[in-house]
Amino acid sequence: MEMVFPGSSQLRKIETTQPAGCKVKVRKMPGIDESLPFYPLRIAVLTISDTRILETDTSGAMLAERLQSAGHSLVDRNIVKDEIDDIREQLSAWLANPAIEIILTTGGTGFSPRDNTPEAVKPLLKREMDGFSVAFHQKSLQSVGVATMQSRAFAGQAGDAFIFCVPGSTGACRDAWDGLLELEFDSRHKPCSIAGALPRLRDVCA
Repeated sequence: MEMVFPGSSQLRKIETTQPAGCKVKVRKMPGIDESLPFYPLRIAVLTISDTRILETDTSGAMLAERLQSAGHSLVDRNIVKDEIDDIREQLSAWLANPAIEIILTTGGTGFSPRDNTPEAVKPLLKREMDGFSVAFHQKSLQSVGVATMQSRAFAGQAGDAFIFCVPGSTGACRDAWDGLLELEFDSRHKPCSIAGALPRLRDVCA
């Protein structure tokens, strides 16, 4: 019997033998199951910056373009100053809107005196998603090396919605979306996706 395992750059194969009559359970690799329906998520994008305006907000624009190209709905997009009160005011308004299921923020996650995103957002969370930070840093390590340690990217659940906070550079937003959030937000992804944790889709995407 031949079994296939994922390697770092290609699939590697090993030969195994099983006793006669022994049933082997084949576990599917994680990925998109094209036979399942796609359910668009309702997402808002918040850029946190003291200097950017809509015309110069390349990071927010990238996230907005990526999520819409993937088939999701951009419910709202805004830019606020890197002030704790301003950030919380916008997020609280969005969290009170049942039409918004996911919030993406970009900016304010570093260690400069004006980087206040974690301090503003974390008190709003009832549970943190530690795995997102781990996955993001693993991906970012390939792009910026050990400089990824200076990013405080994080995510968590606030009410029934989820907030994902990534750095302000377009490269960091690309790292967060491509191969991470794009799969996490796809309801067809197995063994699970964020869709299964949303009240609207819990029964159909569990």
